Amino acid sequence: KGYYANISERQFHAIYVEATRLKGDSGENLIGLLERRLDAVVYRAKFVSTIFAARQFINHGHIRVNGKRVNIASYQVKVGDVIEVKEASKQLAIVLEASQLPERDVPDYIEVDHNKMTAKFGRIPALADVPFAVQMEPHLIVEFYSR
Repeated sequence: KGYYANISERQFHAIYVEATRLKGDSGENLIGLLERRLDAVVYRAKFVSTIFAARQFINHGHIRVNGKRVNIASYQVKVGDVIEVKEASKQLAIVLEASQLPERDVPDYIEVDHNKMTAKFGRIPALADVPFAVQMEPHLIVEFYSR
């Protein structure tokens, strides 16, 4: 929960329930649903430097999804959605600094154009595609919530 900007217990449990409802591996589904959150996509696209900054950036109305302003960090992005930084926000220092950060790369399931400040969500990632800073074990999360 802490890795995804301290998601509340209620939100995390709802994501777990949705992951177990879907066909396939619950752990993979859980990671897929977490990575489809708008705050995670904005962070992975390197529009901001931290996941917490991504939540604030979205809440303040700097992000558009398919041309519409979205200010809900838990918004579920669909495959093919285009996420862009609002025109007036493209020159903010936080955005310009974050896109130049060398310590992390944009994962291959998100196509990013830092010149236009747009990102396209290409596909739902598998566990191996997600660049976690720590070793993530979603099967332990599924086991914990299944009690």
